[in-house]
Amino acid sequence: MSNSFVRTAILAPEPPPSGEKGAVAWLRRNLLATPKDIVLTVLALVFLTWALFHAIDWLFVQAVWSGPDRTFCATTVQGGIQPDGWSGACWAFINAKFDQIIFGSYTLDQRWRPTLVGILFVLLLVPMLIPSAPRKGLNAILLFGVLPIISIILLYGGFGLEIVETPRWGGLMVTLVLSFVGIAVSFPLGIVLALGRRSHMPIIRTVCVIFIEVVRGVPLITVLFMASVMLPLFLPAGWTVDKLLRAIVGVSIFASAYMAEVIRGGLQAIPKGQFEGADSLGLGYWQKMRLIILPQAIKLVIPGIVNTCIGMFKDTSLVSIISMYDLLGIVRFLFTDPNWASAVTPLTGLIFAGFAFWLFCFGMSRYSAFIERHLDTGHKR
Repeated sequence: MSNSFVRTAILAPEPPPSGEKGAVAWLRRNLLATPKDIVLTVLALVFLTWALFHAIDWLFVQAVWSGPDRTFCATTVQGGIQPDGWSGACWAFINAKFDQIIFGSYTLDQRWRPTLVGILFVLLLVPMLIPSAPRKGLNAILLFGVLPIISIILLYGGFGLEIVETPRWGGLMVTLVLSFVGIAVSFPLGIVLALGRRSHMPIIRTVCVIFIEVVRGVPLITVLFMASVMLPLFLPAGWTVDKLLRAIVGVSIFASAYMAEVIRGGLQAIPKGQFEGADSLGLGYWQKMRLIILPQAIKLVIPGIVNTCIGMFKDTSLVSIISMYDLLGIVRFLFTDPNWASAVTPLTGLIFAGFAFWLFCFGMSRYSAFIERHLDTGHKR
């Protein structure tokens, strides 16, 4: 019996039909599949086009980019130079107040000091964020050990530098100080709390559970209020604690409770065999956690960690409740300047502050996605 009709080689796969791939196929499948989808897509495009046109016109085309005061953004009736109505976005306000938005009321001739701290921070942070950069241990020591000491000396003063009291700090500088210190403190403290909550020692476990549940059960505003207003009442007469330090402690404690639960979720996701394997190697508790368990747990909860950091970065705006002017607080405070009182000034300032917050949060989100892809060695799709 002849087998000549049986093919001995496997045919190469044929490409998909041209109508089933590409942008046109995606549009037909997701946006134009049914008459209802077509109507909704057309209505959405019309609305987006209308909204985008007016947004671009207000933000850029009709905007005022320079000027010494509100008259460049106001109508002639309000004492301005705009004949037909209010101008678009008053970016002249942001341009005139930019230094205050960044530094608050920090001494004018000393602003080179926070600028230098910012440059040092970027120079040390960037290599830390690049996985292939060498000498991570030295970099970490410089970033988390040496830089904070240098920053305190430069920002506050002493050792020959003019003293600049923390009530004069403000703007983006305060937002970055609060968020960076809060993240740097809450992450290791959260790990300790998560391990303590899983401890077999009843006293340690109870203390950690009470701390986490109490802190998570109250709003951040309450924590800041207690740290700023109530704490001095319990101190001896003549004793005081710097208001910025109180805010940093409050934000760090609040974030550490949430961070602890995120880390605990990662610890619970580790298979029991990993713990047993580490025990079979004769590793001690801290060796087991440092070398085997925590690296795997932290890798699993990177999205939760970054989400907590993003939330903490945005929550720094709540320090305005204790009369500290962060980025959003200083922008809102600058609205009270009568030289820039106009109908478009508040909206312009809030859009700028919102964009600044979005820029930092989006950067953290994108870096989180990059790290997830870089560490995704055991779950390849």
